[in-house]
Amino acid sequence: MFFCPTDRDGNKVTSVVATPGPASQNDRPQEVSYTDLKVIGNGSFGVVFQAKLVDTDELVAIKKVLQDKRFKNRELQIMRRLQHCNIVKLKYFFYSGGEKKDEVYLNLVLEYIPETVYKVARHYSKSKQYVPISYIKLYMYQLFRSLAYIHSLGICHRDIKPQNLLLDPQSGVLKLCDFGSAKHLVEGEPNVSYICSRYYRAPELIFGATDYTTKIDVWSAGCVLAELLMGQPIFPGDSGVDQLVEIIKILGTPTREQIVEMNPNYTEFKFPQIVSHPWHKVFKQGTSPEAMDLVARLLEYTPAARISPLQACAHRFFDELRDPNTKLPNGCSLPPLFNFTEQELSMDPALASRLIPDHIRNEQAKSDELDLPSSSSQQPSPSNASSSIPSTSATPAASDTTDAANFKATSSGNANSSTANAVVASSTGMN
Repeated sequence: MFFCPTDRDGNKVTSVVATPGPASQNDRPQEVSYTDLKVIGNGSFGVVFQAKLVDTDELVAIKKVLQDKRFKNRELQIMRRLQHCNIVKLKYFFYSGGEKKDEVYLNLVLEYIPETVYKVARHYSKSKQYVPISYIKLYMYQLFRSLAYIHSLGICHRDIKPQNLLLDPQSGVLKLCDFGSAKHLVEGEPNVSYICSRYYRAPELIFGATDYTTKIDVWSAGCVLAELLMGQPIFPGDSGVDQLVEIIKILGTPTREQIVEMNPNYTEFKFPQIVSHPWHKVFKQGTSPEAMDLVARLLEYTPAARISPLQACAHRFFDELRDPNTKLPNGCSLPPLFNFTEQELSMDPALASRLIPDHIRNEQAKSDELDLPSSSSQQPSPSNASSSIPSTSATPAASDTTDAANFKATSSGNANSSTANAVVASSTGMN
């Protein structure tokens, strides 16, 4: 790394030798220069900077994390595999030294996207309003698309929450970010259960399961959907144990069969017998039956009973997005929603007829007839009679044990005999 004096505006320029993000056979390093470096976030993982690329004036986010020389960085390995319109793009990566001897930092240069679902939801909450339902549909649909894609590759994000859902307010595009906890799950290989931010943690994680599946992401997405509909977290537990109490308050006491599916080691666990709370009493009056039905299909105790992300995209809750007359408030088309690849559809090819609307198929057919490049990745321009969406303002990879120090989960997900008593005690006052 070396420093150029200044750019034409007098700002210090940093030049580095970086490797392009997407994995390819021609991973030739190249010089990349950036300026206007400033800190925009930090945590146990490291620091995130905002910068501007000198050649293109494009804003980027640079995530700087301490690299353990003994292992390949799992986040980098995963990010280099991902190419999807609803996943933040890795543009480059490079290494830099630290203040201490032999310290090495990995720097991920990512596309910069200004907003998050968390910020948007907080804006409405402070104004004592709810996020418009059309926006909830647009955001959640794109989240499910991103999950369908990574799950088709065997990758589990393991930290789905509103803070990790980036938004471009102009285009309406949502992109999933922060793959610092992500992992390629392999059947038979154990994983840490102390993962995922507490409010969004699946019950099998609270039970200490280590053989979980990508369905933990589906649970988390269900929590995000419920939160957007309610204006507050649906399961606001104060601890890992209290998190389970909050879940039981709404879903009721899990059956023995459901407990076996979550973690067979807890079949003798004695729960207070709580009856499930009807969904129409959980959500505000006027919440659509379709919305409540989707939440119910996502927030199932039994992981295998939860619908897949692709099935969620096909749910009737999202039918408004498949209407060719729906548009953004600025008059522009919706962002690309139906440009499914074979990889995405591979999890459930039979859903293709439901997922790709007729007007998109017709556009594709016309394009094929004219022998033009496929237009299936674009939405058709909306007609005048349109429904408008409301506006808003060869080294081994690191093991789970190695990564555990960087996990941002806020309380332990492992249940044991002492926590069993705490659940019973905490549950006696539940309504």
